[in-house]
Amino acid sequence: MIKPDLTAPVPERIGAVHFIGIGGSGVSGLARMFLAAGIPVSGSDRAESQNTRDLEALGATVRIGHDAANVGDVDTVVYTGAIWPENPEYLAAKERGLAVIHRSQALHHLIRGRRLVSVAGAHGKTTSTGMVVTALRALGADPSYVNGGVIQQVGASSGVGSDELFVIEADESDGTFLLYDTSVALITNVDADHLDHYGSHEAFDDAFVRFADEAREAVVISSDDPGARRVAARVSHGGVVTFGEAEDADVRVVDIVTDGPVAFTLVHRGERASGRLAVPGRHNAVNAAGAVSVLLTLGYDLEPALRAVETFGGTVRRFELHGVERGVSVFDDYAHHPTEVAAALAAARTVVGEGRIIALHQPHTYSRTRLMAGEFARVLEGLADHTVVLDVYGAREDPIPGVTGELVSAAFDDASRVRFVSDWQEAADYTASIAREGDYVVTLGCGDVYRIIPQVLGALERTDDVAGQAV
Repeated sequence: MIKPDLTAPVPERIGAVHFIGIGGSGVSGLARMFLAAGIPVSGSDRAESQNTRDLEALGATVRIGHDAANVGDVDTVVYTGAIWPENPEYLAAKERGLAVIHRSQALHHLIRGRRLVSVAGAHGKTTSTGMVVTALRALGADPSYVNGGVIQQVGASSGVGSDELFVIEADESDGTFLLYDTSVALITNVDADHLDHYGSHEAFDDAFVRFADEAREAVVISSDDPGARRVAARVSHGGVVTFGEAEDADVRVVDIVTDGPVAFTLVHRGERASGRLAVPGRHNAVNAAGAVSVLLTLGYDLEPALRAVETFGGTVRRFELHGVERGVSVFDDYAHHPTEVAAALAAARTVVGEGRIIALHQPHTYSRTRLMAGEFARVLEGLADHTVVLDVYGAREDPIPGVTGELVSAAFDDASRVRFVSDWQEAADYTASIAREGDYVVTLGCGDVYRIIPQVLGALERTDDVAGQAV
């Protein structure tokens, strides 16, 4: 993993750009922005994906696999913290004296001079960013945006708008969210998850305090999350707006109904507005309150702001339905932290009815699995009816001896409700064998677990419903 060097100079003229890891959720959106600006774009990634295919269709030159020759005749190379220092393209760019900048610096270059809304937090920021962007468009604004996931209404994770507003999902994992000149900061929560970068919970909190205090106009922050409350108590900013279910929230969520798509009422300065979202889950009612709070700081009124947020249809890889086979619905969710897994499964529970939930969990990174295997087990055992655990998706990390997905399954109290299966086809076949009509299968993880979905649907098509009746 490369720690970003934010002191590296960003050239005034970016010129032709090469993105290392161009298929990533955030980087692909950034590459789209450069293409939209008429800048030549090339890039590489270790595997082909829908993102790489879409970028090629838009005019980018994409190579699969990393090789020094991929850099070609470019002026600037953009990297992410997910690559290793030995990456041949990174080394070639350095040796040739090209401008080599972190993706956050490239985004900062695009944002210059705009009124920026930055959404940060360990969980919920992709959905919250999507809500803000969707609502602004519904209200007649035309913001530019870069999100960590594809927004359903627009079919893209980024876009170039005509007005002064720019909305981004700001990444706190490596501290780069502090680079931006933010006007309105939205903090969904402060749940420490990147201690490999920060070193301590205190340092993680410190970064969010700085992020909040440096916002030029307003800070919108959760009233419910303990970490957010710790940060809010230390913030000296004069324009803090809190949101959530807490009685002292400035924008309070009440009367939440989770039987199907979530419904709720928002209360702000004595005014009430009720709404219903197209997406399920109590957590999304709170996300909506955060998005509405941002709109209030931008000058919109409560009722039209909530009506606009109601138009949000979700983001890709957030409880996304991929198919139904013999009455079993197969969903995918990006959740990769115990808090996120709990929210995803709780949302699924509100809409599954009499059916059961079968979680197909892919642990993400060896370090997180070693530290949080017990927490994952408690959440999965408490909220899913049955869990199939795959092996660890290492991402940027080298394997750690003894750390596999079996750490999660071994931490279950009831071993009959979980199975560790490292082979994907075997996992798909087993999942199909225990599923019955009305059940939800939910893949969970921010790695490549979504790639198992065609295997699960195929296995469901090949099996009958007999085995599932006994589980």
